[in-house]
Amino acid sequence: MAMTQEQVVRALAEAAEAGKSVTALVELKARFDEERNIRWARDLERAGAHVVYGFLELKTHAKVSMIVRREGGQYRTYCHFGTGNYHPTTTKFYTDFGLLTCHPGISQEVNEVFIHLTSLTKPHKMVHLWLAPFELQSQIIKAIKNEARLAKSGKPGRIIVKVNALVDESVIRALYAASADGVKIDLIVRGACMLPAQVPGRTDNIRVRSVIGRFLEHSRVFYFRQGEVEDLYLSSADWMNRNMLRRVELAWPVEDAALRQRVIDECLVAYLHDNVDAWSLNAD
Repeated sequence: MAMTQEQVVRALAEAAEAGKSVTALVELKARFDEERNIRWARDLERAGAHVVYGFLELKTHAKVSMIVRREGGQYRTYCHFGTGNYHPTTTKFYTDFGLLTCHPGISQEVNEVFIHLTSLTKPHKMVHLWLAPFELQSQIIKAIKNEARLAKSGKPGRIIVKVNALVDESVIRALYAASADGVKIDLIVRGACMLPAQVPGRTDNIRVRSVIGRFLEHSRVFYFRQGEVEDLYLSSADWMNRNMLRRVELAWPVEDAALRQRVIDECLVAYLHDNVDAWSLNAD
């Protein structure tokens, strides 16, 4: 069971009161939750935590936490990523993914993200994480173009994407081109989608479907396959211009093979084969 916002805030306050170094970014541009977030920020400050509020012109939409512990005389860093909020209500009827990891490279880059958020400095180039508004859009387009290049050389290219919305024009153009080059593309889009599927000569290789079930399908999953090599990313970001360029967002890799297969089987395969709650978008 995921921790709710109240539990997270309470745990952070208790840690600060116990003398631990606690830093929390509280997003005040939170639809319907502004008053509560302000109250929590004040509670954390009274407990001794360092509270920051992000950027004036960018909404911080990423969901990430980092804990550094001393274990056996050494320091170890744990990071948690979420595709959705630590929210007491939505955790009960939204479907989301969370990843807890102590991967050294990923942990180092999460630290870079927090330095960026708390000091307003530009982060260094990252290897594992895709961070908006700096590289998320360009990395997604790069991954799509890589699949297209493989397909043009006669190798099978495969893309499966699950998001809440697909309205970013640059990404849509990249998907058009990849389809024309022979990449097989499945898009699972819960809400708005500006890409018409199955248009002869344009999107013949693209299928678009939406699944509306008992729980709100809220996770974002990006899957790219090159032969036997699979890349799987989870993210807080939909494929919208505002998420790519006007928000702080994160996409992170699932590098453990067993976890990656679990996401593929339990999420992507299940959504692609649903014949009860799914509907398909046609060329018309």
